[in-house]
Amino acid sequence: MTDANIFFLILVYVPLIMLWVFALTDLSHRRDLSSLAKGLWAVAIVLLPVIGMLVYFITRPDDALAAEDWEIVAGTVAPVTDKRVADLERLAKLRDDGAITDGEYTLLKTEVLL
Repeated sequence: MTDANIFFLILVYVPLIMLWVFALTDLSHRRDLSSLAKGLWAVAIVLLPVIGMLVYFITRPDDALAAEDWEIVAGTVAPVTDKRVADLERLAKLRDDGAITDGEYTLLKTEVLL
């Protein structure tokens, strides 16, 4: 293998493989797409790696949330927000201080999460 081939391998193929893996990983963690949409994107990325990745990254919305940015609340999937986390912490403190009962805490927590 010549120096030019090694340089080409490192400069072109390694970044492309890394982008390919990142695209598939990002796709598998998204919760805003249905299983069918994920499957179609995966097929496009695998069969047409360069074009599939380019189209995926260009059309991907900036606010697309990954799995760790969502939580399951009362059987539905909802985004985690800082305000909701702060509200839940405040409610937990009120319950721990005895200002509200466990029943009130459960009711108020449900309202915050919905």
